[in-house]
Amino acid sequence: MKKVGSGAHTGKDLTRPEAEAATRMILLKEATPAQIGAFMIAHRIKRPTAEELAGMLDAYDGLIPTLETSHPITVFGTPYDGRDRTAPVTPITALILAAAGVPTVMHGGDTMATKYGIPLIQIWQGLGVDFAPLSFWQTEQLLGKTGMGFFYLPRHFPPFKDLVTYRDEIGKRPPFATIELIWSPCRSNVHFVSGFVHPPTEDRFRETFALRGVTEYTTIKGLEGSCDLPPSRTAIIGIKNEESSFERLLLRPRDYGFEGKDVPLESIGQLLAQIRAVIQGKASELMQTAIYNGGFYLWRFGVCADLGAGFGRAEEMLTGGEVEEKLGEIIAQSP
Repeated sequence: MKKVGSGAHTGKDLTRPEAEAATRMILLKEATPAQIGAFMIAHRIKRPTAEELAGMLDAYDGLIPTLETSHPITVFGTPYDGRDRTAPVTPITALILAAAGVPTVMHGGDTMATKYGIPLIQIWQGLGVDFAPLSFWQTEQLLGKTGMGFFYLPRHFPPFKDLVTYRDEIGKRPPFATIELIWSPCRSNVHFVSGFVHPPTEDRFRETFALRGVTEYTTIKGLEGSCDLPPSRTAIIGIKNEESSFERLLLRPRDYGFEGKDVPLESIGQLLAQIRAVIQGKASELMQTAIYNGGFYLWRFGVCADLGAGFGRAEEMLTGGEVEEKLGEIIAQSP
């Protein structure tokens, strides 16, 4: 607290080991409530450095159980406080990838501050897949069988609930809200997909990934900080592969016939009806957004040779029943 809370002139950044130690003390409740709340708000005002974020992730790695997989995994990092303005297609994208043989994992919790939007777990529940009650072993088994997993932190890492309480009480997103975008419940063979809103946040992502030895990732300036490509504007995308340096991709939806308005989020009931219709292959505005996103990610993960082929394949998978079949498989395999 003395280092991060002393103001612009006398305050100092934490070292990576110090950030790891502070995070452990918070998660294990070794710090007092007053210290934890003060640290969170002071750290937010100061803004975390890449060294500090790396240390926080080190603490997560040492405390949170790891999903084991023998195949490369795609992990989506989206804000845990959900969506409240635009309709998400991330679950549809995940189903497309899983159906195409690209194992995919999401992670998160329930409705929380500061947005109190619709969380991903609630959407999955509405689609007939309730990841929340699954044990860690059951989650791992479902991922292995279907290529789709959801790491539900309130069950698999109970100390997470306390972080949610502090987040609500301080009324601001603490640096832990940045961690949720670049953390993975899997440790090896991971391709991170991280959503962001502000360019400085992406810069910190890149620096943190470098410190942690992460060489495969994609950053998306997506809808509400998610990994969803917006049809209303040029998508700003960062691409890093193991064998190449970081590259910038500006994806213009009008170049591929997907330009349009972002589909508004009106209610959870309407959203679920829209998503079900897309999975059933019915034409709609949300279907176009789903094809746009699914096609991009099919190309990004090497299923299709170019973007045009990706968009065509995504449409074929949705209208031909492959995505609906994958959802049915996940429901059938769920304990």
